[in-house]
Amino acid sequence: MASSAQLRLMSDLRTIINEPPEGCSASPLSDDNLMVWSATIFGPDETPWEGGVFSLRLTFSERYPEKPPRVRFTSEIFHPNVYRDGSLCMDIIQDAWSPCHNVSTILTSVQSLLTDPNAASPANPDAAHMYQHDIQAYNKRVRRCARHSIESLQ
Repeated sequence: MASSAQLRLMSDLRTIINEPPEGCSASPLSDDNLMVWSATIFGPDETPWEGGVFSLRLTFSERYPEKPPRVRFTSEIFHPNVYRDGSLCMDIIQDAWSPCHNVSTILTSVQSLLTDPNAASPANPDAAHMYQHDIQAYNKRVRRCARHSIESLQ
């Protein structure tokens, strides 16, 4: 019998298949494990992230949706709110988590965070400093990540 977390994840999967969020996709890594998902976020148009294809891993616990999943970029990323290991510093998967969030809302929030970082709460102080004090250098570094994300798919 499926747990409440598994039932909710099946519902999230149906939602993402039937109403996919623009520029995002996700599904379980394997058919026999709903608790670990692979996700893809496309860099938003008309931003330094444009053209990039960024991979993430979402790991859910049996306490989902009461507790948020662990969300981590598996692609190389340079961003004020992303730790060097790819983990995110983002309120909706931490302090501001609510069971009303689902995989789609998490991914659209991550995509939004790419173009609207919170430099006041940095996970990567170097990226935050560059974003605040040398936006051209920051954008150049982001473009390099976007190019690398495509090259790594080939």
